[in-house]
Amino acid sequence: QVQLVESGGGLVQAGGSLRLSCAASGRLFSSYAINWFRQPPGKERKFVAGTSWSGVSYVDSVKGRFTISRDNAKNTVYLQMNSLKPEDTAVYYCAAGGTIRAAKYWGQGTQVTVSS
Repeated sequence: QVQLVESGGGLVQAGGSLRLSCAASGRLFSSYAINWFRQPPGKERKFVAGTSWSGVSYVDSVKGRFTISRDNAKNTVYLQMNSLKPEDTAVYYCAAGGTIRAAKYWGQGTQVTVSS
């Protein structure tokens, strides 16, 4: 079992930056892929970025603006978000799974709002 807690969301103007954190507790954190998903208001939850032993992956819309990283010693994964756009507004969730894009365990989510 893995418990995940996101933090770092908030309100930011377009062009600004935020860093989200996903802190995990539980065994074998380093063996899991950790993925970030987001769910805009009234829309489906979709994959944003992920990291695993095989590397990292991003959805096209955030490439060059978002960076995912992990610190296994701290059981934490970060999502650095730069050049934020209003369309990045969503609840951001981190999830642990067996591979990139997989989600077996979910966090509670953190709200990111980008104003124009």
